[in-house]
Amino acid sequence: MKNNIFRNFPILSLLVNIAIVYILFTLCRLIFLLDNWNMYSDSLSLSHALYLFGVGVMFDTTAILYTNMLIIVLTLLPLHVKERTTFHKVTRWIYVIFNGIAIIANLADCVYFPFTGKRTTTSVFAEFGNEGAGNMTKIFAEQIIANWYLVLIAALFIGVLWHFFMPIYSRSYNEDSTHTSLLKYYVIQTLSLALAIPLCIAGVRGGFSHAVRPITISNANQFVDRPAETGIVLNTPFSIYRTLNKKPMSVPNYMSEEEALTLFSPIHTPNDTATFQPKNVVVLILESFSKQHFGFYNRTLRNGTYKGFTPFLDSLITNHAMTWQYSYANGRKSIEGMPSALSSLPNYVEPLFLTPASLNHMSGLARELGEKEGYTTAFFHGAQNNSMGFQAFARATGFQHYYGRTEYNQDPNYNGDADYDGTWAIWDEEFLQFYADRMSEMKEPFMTAVFTASSHTPFNLPERYKGRFPKGEVPLQECVAYSDNALRLFFEKASKQPWFNNTLFVITADHTSSHTDACYLTSLGRYCVPIIFYAPADTTLHGYNTQSIVEQIDIMPTVLAYLHYQHPYIAFGKNMLNTLAADKTHALHWVPESSGYEFVSGNYVLEFDGQNVNAAFEYRNDSTLSHNVVETMPADTLEEMTAQMKSIIQQYMQRMNNNQLVVE
Repeated sequence: MKNNIFRNFPILSLLVNIAIVYILFTLCRLIFLLDNWNMYSDSLSLSHALYLFGVGVMFDTTAILYTNMLIIVLTLLPLHVKERTTFHKVTRWIYVIFNGIAIIANLADCVYFPFTGKRTTTSVFAEFGNEGAGNMTKIFAEQIIANWYLVLIAALFIGVLWHFFMPIYSRSYNEDSTHTSLLKYYVIQTLSLALAIPLCIAGVRGGFSHAVRPITISNANQFVDRPAETGIVLNTPFSIYRTLNKKPMSVPNYMSEEEALTLFSPIHTPNDTATFQPKNVVVLILESFSKQHFGFYNRTLRNGTYKGFTPFLDSLITNHAMTWQYSYANGRKSIEGMPSALSSLPNYVEPLFLTPASLNHMSGLARELGEKEGYTTAFFHGAQNNSMGFQAFARATGFQHYYGRTEYNQDPNYNGDADYDGTWAIWDEEFLQFYADRMSEMKEPFMTAVFTASSHTPFNLPERYKGRFPKGEVPLQECVAYSDNALRLFFEKASKQPWFNNTLFVITADHTSSHTDACYLTSLGRYCVPIIFYAPADTTLHGYNTQSIVEQIDIMPTVLAYLHYQHPYIAFGKNMLNTLAADKTHALHWVPESSGYEFVSGNYVLEFDGQNVNAAFEYRNDSTLSHNVVETMPADTLEEMTAQMKSIIQQYMQRMNNNQLVVE
């Protein structure tokens, strides 16, 4: 009877086999915790441990589905085989070998994790790539002897896989089957396969929503209280699968460490004698708000006839704020804007969110002000809570609270999903009003950040606003005008709150988008974003700097300097309020099209492929970068710029690979 049930419903065999793997993954997690108990015993409560085990199932699901994809296909395809026993043996071996390797990888990290502080990724192959076969054999033999109990556990778990494997029955040519039974078999298999495909896709991605990127190792950060706990949430097969196409950051050896530090140092040691000023800090990161769309920055564009699509922000800059003519993003994706603006971490070669370095211990405005100055900290994004990995990064860098679509829907003063744009997030107008309300409930001083969403594909507007704003030459510009109006209403509401005059506002974009004019279509123009500082009660923080060069990673050190922050910290940016000579300021970003870097300093922008400078332009007088002057520019200037650029790249890669992003 039992065999008949599994023969008629092969999916039951699959569910039993997959359930066994889930149980073994959970036991591996328990063994990992017990084996590394000294790392967690001082702070891990039973309830929090159970919570970490629970969310770990999401990461287990992805790893288990990848590992068992072949078994899933073999189980659910309506196959005919001549020898059921042969088919059973083959599928059993596939199941045991693939899952056995996954189990061994999980158990091996019980030993390796304390040395690295993170689950093993594909970077391990590069780390040990230069070891000879003899030395590797010696290392493995020593570890096997020293950790014999893990070897026994691995053998036991593999034995469980073999013994409890449920045979995958498949209709045989020799089987005396009626037409009805065969038809029933085909229908069940087809329906099972049709159901399994979307479930497997959702399981591998980490959810059904299109707004959720496939979960990566960085998503573990949103569930933990400290970086070491990511080892409990994650599993090793998942970490390896998610980094299969990710090479470890290559640390160039341009110069000695001592020489690099003389040219540039990411270690900031304030020597400010002024008293710390506990002002609130509010950072607004605007989706796709390129400088192209502003009227203020483009007064001379098109013979002075260009008006732009940001009348409110233009007015704010003109009358009340400080901004810069030469200000640049550090990346071209939303997931690159958040680390740059909030943690002074650029993105070179690969977005930080998608690399093993996303599990590093990182700082940022939230951690510096929250942990050392007692600020209340919160991050806001109107999309689904785990969208884009923002919640994970916010948690990893010290934000105490997160407000997303879930929290918005729970607020009885708002309309919940009636304010959802149908694709990405809550409309900017409503969510920014919600943002202002939540800040009015916070204990001061507070540090918050919001990431807007409406100025994005598919470029929709609320019905009541359709036809109200200028459409522009590209669909995005009408949405920019809508979001600019939403900002006007936000500041109108915020200005009536008691915390407003004690607040420093920072406004920037995550990246650029939808350019139309030649000066913004160059490799440099594609990084032109606004950086705006506005303090309502500070009339000295005002003006348009047309000489200095600034970038998003300068925001964090500038904010901390403005507050007269006294503690040392790591940041790859500089204090923009410092009276540095214009030729000593700079910006550096990675250009994916050329797989190289672009470095802006003084009057020149260099194009660097990692080894050689291939082009240079006098961007201040050549906005379309039409004339390569690398052969004619002063040799000492080229040498000085190249050395400084190499210093920054080398130190960034080194600190990322070695998890050196905080001051110990």
